[in-house]
Amino acid sequence: MAMVSEFLGQLTLNIGNNEPTYPTVVPALDFDPNKDAARIETAIKTKGVDEQTIIDVLTKRTYSQRRDIAFAYERRAKKDMITALKGALSGSLESVILGLMKSTAQFDASEIRGSIKGLGTDEETLIEIVCSRSTAELVEIKQVYKELFKKELEKDVAGDTSGNFAKLLLALVQAKRAEPSSVVDYEKIDDDARKLYDAGLKIKGTDVATWISIMSERSVPHLQKVFQRYKSYSPYDMQESIVQEVKGDLQRSFLVLVQSFENKQLYFANRLHEAMKSKGAKEKVVTRIIVSRCEVDLKKICSEYKAHYGQTLQNTILEHTKGDYQKVLLSLCGPEE
Repeated sequence: MAMVSEFLGQLTLNIGNNEPTYPTVVPALDFDPNKDAARIETAIKTKGVDEQTIIDVLTKRTYSQRRDIAFAYERRAKKDMITALKGALSGSLESVILGLMKSTAQFDASEIRGSIKGLGTDEETLIEIVCSRSTAELVEIKQVYKELFKKELEKDVAGDTSGNFAKLLLALVQAKRAEPSSVVDYEKIDDDARKLYDAGLKIKGTDVATWISIMSERSVPHLQKVFQRYKSYSPYDMQESIVQEVKGDLQRSFLVLVQSFENKQLYFANRLHEAMKSKGAKEKVVTRIIVSRCEVDLKKICSEYKAHYGQTLQNTILEHTKGDYQKVLLSLCGPEE
């Protein structure tokens, strides 16, 4: 029993998350966890495993419904469903299905933990998650991280990164961003735009601390207006200025931040496009984005993808993946709009 409760944890609700959601995975109507658990049990017991049924059931249920199925399965089979799925599946399909058995925050927390555990740091994953998640998401990730790993996320990030890169990530993880206000403060917008310019292009070197405090503490709608205003001071836009001023992981982090502020779903669409540009696919990136965003904003990511690249994300997945991995991704993306 430890396994299910440990993994499925408490059902956490996003309170105070004012970002609208555009999920592709929505609650199944006429949901019967016992019936679903029976189907999963049969699929696992079938000679050679009936992957299609596992995909059909688990990709068309939300996390809270999958959690109910796991409890029903355990009552039925006297076995833990996650362990049974691990034994029955392998490769990329297994990664996706096990990812779906975690809540969005648990999945993100596990991905961060994986990126900093062991030798070397997977900065790409760390940057993608920390720099693209909303304040509400980060608050929940921190809480879940502590529950799952008995460690403080801030301490782990600090212990695994250094310099200004570490300072920026820590400032973001502290989740001190202001809530959006109904009042537009033009004076503060102008002041912040000027400060960003004065701290960067205007001087030799860069006053990174000023950039960090503005980009980690101001609300997203405020920053969107700041970046517009910034262009009246600078010959370069904010992203071009970042490329000119800083390098390495710090540059990558600031770019992900600004891209997420300007259009988060386009940022993810671009990441998916990058991951599926060459012959195969960078499966780890594709899996992470699709699993972590399917109950958040994957529908909008799909529409940004089509608008930007002239073909659907589903079509790109068909071209660059195969087998059960392709089936599970397409099922999570839902029908082409």
